[in-house]
Amino acid sequence: MATVMSLMNKRRFLPLFVTQFLNAFNDNFYKMAMVILVTYEIYSDPMQEASFNAIAGALFILPFFLFSALAGQLADTIEKTKIIRMVKTAEIFILLFGAAGIYLHNIPLMLVALFAMGVHSTFFGPIKYAILPQHLEKDEVLGGTGLVEAGTYLAILAGSIAGGIIPGKIAGVCIVLVAVIGRVTAQSVPAAPPENDAPTAKMDWNIVRSSWQLVRDTMHVPHLFLAIIAISFFWAIGAVFGSIFPPMVKNALGGDNTVATLFTAFFSIGIAIGSIAVNRLLKGTVSAKYAPASVIVMGSFVLDLWWTVSHWGPVGAELMNWLTFLKLGAGERLIVDLLGISIAGGMFVVPLYAFLTTTVAKSQTARTIAANNIVNSGAMVIGAVVYGLLISAGVSIADTLFMIAAACLVSALIAWRLHKACDIAELQVAQ
Repeated sequence: MATVMSLMNKRRFLPLFVTQFLNAFNDNFYKMAMVILVTYEIYSDPMQEASFNAIAGALFILPFFLFSALAGQLADTIEKTKIIRMVKTAEIFILLFGAAGIYLHNIPLMLVALFAMGVHSTFFGPIKYAILPQHLEKDEVLGGTGLVEAGTYLAILAGSIAGGIIPGKIAGVCIVLVAVIGRVTAQSVPAAPPENDAPTAKMDWNIVRSSWQLVRDTMHVPHLFLAIIAISFFWAIGAVFGSIFPPMVKNALGGDNTVATLFTAFFSIGIAIGSIAVNRLLKGTVSAKYAPASVIVMGSFVLDLWWTVSHWGPVGAELMNWLTFLKLGAGERLIVDLLGISIAGGMFVVPLYAFLTTTVAKSQTARTIAANNIVNSGAMVIGAVVYGLLISAGVSIADTLFMIAAACLVSALIAWRLHKACDIAELQVAQ
């Protein structure tokens, strides 16, 4: 553990960590401020609120599906820190529009800014993982990935809390200020030039063709295919959870915005714990051996969450705050479920990301992560759309949770196949 945390003292890691932390913080600060504003102040109809959350989730993820191939090509062919600084500069201008939307209560303007933030994160995403093998030693990559993942979810926690409790007009000023600070920290990220065997800088700007070729060239490798599909199931589940939280808290549990923020907070804390814990278990070795058990545990806690929500009593006219909620015995059970789901989720996904970045050449890491992002985002958009359709068809939030638990079993099967495929590959290498 001390070795992993020592990375925080090194310039080859700390500026990148802080920059990506502020990036995740601001994404979620803005999203939560927007969602809370719309759910608790603008709309007053459960159907509209659920639909808005599904649309917002899909809009933020859609750019990952559309532009990840371009992002991967750029990140593997030109100096990575240049891209980081460009996207962090763009973030400032995007959030000026987002802040205006919050101030004016203008839903279309807020959604346009949300989509633009998705584009911004699409180009930043491949870099934050692909740059690690360049700056870290091989036995540091899993620990560095775990710290990045833990930092991401602690940032989600902090950003979600800030967005949930800071009034909208003040939040608009704060998100712009954080974007400026993120641009300053990006200036200190060490150079990460293309590898000697990197492809030429010629870009394929046809997003359909480039995306298809990138996914095809990556997914034909069996272990990469299984890892990406397993991660995609995880993020599809996460997308549905993200859409469920605010309307579930308000309409199924009778909680106010502080309870919604509390849920997101415990979920983020759990992911961070799981991200660090799995590195301790694996002792720095990149392996998928704990992934099947982790996702089964995750599904078990989802099942208990379904049971508790489906047997919740009638919702009163007055929404309860977080303190009142925690005084309920069932409230504590829900918190335990959220922690169990998120800790197991962190233990499941972190080794898979490290697996993607360490089993390919360094010159291909960004494109591998980009291919992963394309498939992940497609799964997340499908998850958000399916959730929206289920709500429109009258399927309850509790029943949606039951379906998520069932999906965890599919993810566990894929993770098991990945683990066995890796064992076979290691045996062949040994022979």
